[in-house]
Amino acid sequence: MASPLLSLENVSISFGGKPAVDKLNLEINTGERVALVGESGSGKTVTALSILRLLSQARIDGTIRFQGQDLLQKSAGQLRGIRGADISMIFQEPMTALNPLYSIGNQVIETLVLHEGLTHRQAREKTIHLFERTGIREPERRIDSFPHQLSGGQRQRAMIAMALACRPKLLIADEPTTALDTTIRARIVQLLLDLQQEEGMAVLLITHDLPLVRRFAQRVAVMERGKLVESADTETLYNNPQHPYTIKLLNSLPVRQIGPVAHNAPTLLETRQLRVEYPKKRPGWRGLFGTDRFVAVGGADVSLREGETIGVVGESGSGKSTLAQALLSLVPVQSGELDFEGMPLNQRSKREKRALRARLQVVFQDPFGALSPRQTVEQIVGEGLGLHFPELSKEERQAKIVDVLDEVGLPAAALSSYPHEFSGGQRQRIAIARTLVLAPRVLILDEPTSALDVSIQNQVLQLLVRLQKKYGLSYVLISHDLSVVNALAHRLYVMHDGEIVESGETETVIAHPRHPYTQRLVSASL
Repeated sequence: MASPLLSLENVSISFGGKPAVDKLNLEINTGERVALVGESGSGKTVTALSILRLLSQARIDGTIRFQGQDLLQKSAGQLRGIRGADISMIFQEPMTALNPLYSIGNQVIETLVLHEGLTHRQAREKTIHLFERTGIREPERRIDSFPHQLSGGQRQRAMIAMALACRPKLLIADEPTTALDTTIRARIVQLLLDLQQEEGMAVLLITHDLPLVRRFAQRVAVMERGKLVESADTETLYNNPQHPYTIKLLNSLPVRQIGPVAHNAPTLLETRQLRVEYPKKRPGWRGLFGTDRFVAVGGADVSLREGETIGVVGESGSGKSTLAQALLSLVPVQSGELDFEGMPLNQRSKREKRALRARLQVVFQDPFGALSPRQTVEQIVGEGLGLHFPELSKEERQAKIVDVLDEVGLPAAALSSYPHEFSGGQRQRIAIARTLVLAPRVLILDEPTSALDVSIQNQVLQLLVRLQKKYGLSYVLISHDLSVVNALAHRLYVMHDGEIVESGETETVIAHPRHPYTQRLVSASL
């Protein structure tokens, strides 16, 4: 029997004496697709980085063999020859992994010149071919583009082209689709499958996206708190999981739990032919004589009742986030009407609009970026109270903060802690508490679970459902994840190029999509 391409034998990794991975044993055969899954902090990424010795502050014990050679015994020079040539890595966030000072073409060309010994001209021609192969449009032009000039999907394709430049025997893909829209995610997964089969390389996929694992991997290894708790071929593991942690992960996929909306529920929020435009510079010399208009949202009709959740879905650039900003009056509206609680917003005084902010709140996508790192939980949650309810005494304000923390499942002891001391799920609970303390009627949820693990995501969804049932809250859920939308939304609006192309009951739209764009979204999410 052929020896494995990669073998990790009793690998333990620690930082400052604190263990991150404990006696891990894992094998990957030539041409095999293996997924390493688990929640944040389980040791997945640390394990992947240890293979290429990219953990400068860590102690690594055990043996990591690649083609029979122990990588832990290699010198720095020998490792440089292996990295990129024999083992390549696609990192989670291409915007931070790509050098912003160099064009994407030069970053691939550098790899080819270094490892393949090609001339600059030969490397450039091969890079154009790689970009074309990975689906980057107009590769002759895009080769000179900088990372900030590309979309998320294009940047990820450039990273894949760089990783595949030297035809590696092993590709490590660390959450390669986390930041991408559903349709782009499906294209990237299919691209990786096609390239893997053409090149015959092995792939180690690091992810917590369980539907992606089922579609891509031949074998799955599950990690919990630094230990490998289960490993099996994909179908066996999904159909008959053995370890309680694996069962918990598989049961964490979003489940629809929302209650019905009362037939006489009043309409809280309504737009009619809402239109948002931005000035757009004309190309070339024509830009000296005027600007064009870019329509971000064109003629949107949206309504939201008390106790209802509406989902707004679409790819990046479809207009869904701009629509959310318009509902919050954070961007100017060129035409159309926006009513809240039965009264047009443009007929309200400045004082009324300020009071309105308490009843119309927002929960952002990234809880770590949305919470001030210099404020304690008490200051973060209490800030809105001080602004909207200045008549409250310090004791009354603190009592309200403690009550709302208990409501979202956080102890009173968290009052004096800072955001960095909490997990992603706990930080999102703090963000929800910050809005809930003001007794809002409508919450705008902008991708509230996209940065969270599946089990934590499910906990946050359950919390939102419970709060809606208890307080009659109404939600506007902005998302590109149809499984999350299906779990939480009563009705669905599908946006494409600034237009609402389809709307209706969520389950009906997902089960029987009519518009071709909706059909593409649904098929990409399966």
